[in-house]
Amino acid sequence: MRGPRGEDISRPPFVRKTHCKSGRFRSLQAGAPLQRTRAIDVATDEPLMASVAGRYASALFELATDEGKVAEGEGDLAKFQALSDESPDFVRVLRSPVISSEEQEKAISAVLSKAGVSALTINFFKLLAKNRRLFAADDIARDFQSFAARARGEVRAEVTTAAPLADAQVADLKAALKASVGKDVTLVQKVDPSLLGGLVVKMGSRMVDSSLKTKLESMKFALKGSA
Repeated sequence: MRGPRGEDISRPPFVRKTHCKSGRFRSLQAGAPLQRTRAIDVATDEPLMASVAGRYASALFELATDEGKVAEGEGDLAKFQALSDESPDFVRVLRSPVISSEEQEKAISAVLSKAGVSALTINFFKLLAKNRRLFAADDIARDFQSFAARARGEVRAEVTTAAPLADAQVADLKAALKASVGKDVTLVQKVDPSLLGGLVVKMGSRMVDSSLKTKLESMKFALKGSA
């Protein structure tokens, strides 16, 4: 798709990476394609880079890698996710189409600053607000964590259960997943009481194979029995 000046507007706007001693985004150029300085290994059955969230997450991950702040970025995004889980009002501000981008930018900056989030991540969220992409923030956080896990040689998995898992159950689940994918697994736990027992495991778009499915089914029975 071409704009009035012949520019390509089919891709979402990105941060053009600049080297800035303060660690902040110095240039916020809407419409500019992402300028990559290295290849990031994203070989996976989950097409992260095919989505808006995946491309934004990749941009943030590359910048955080350059500045040695990947772990800090993971912590920042975990704080954001906790705020989203705890406050429906916060989520409404992020996703409301009637709130201006300027108001969203001020709100997200104030909330994240109070939560102790780093300047790099705050500026990234301000960019999302400016470009009206805050609706994808949860997916961006998840994809950033997936990039970080893969850089460590791990696989990120989300497990949703009706009640929190015991330490022994977490260990059993990690072992089952590792046996399936052949890599260490970073486990993100979520609780959804509506499941009424059992668990749901998601590793991107990966299908659960039969051997892993059997192990997961045995855990489901154990969970239901302890409910």
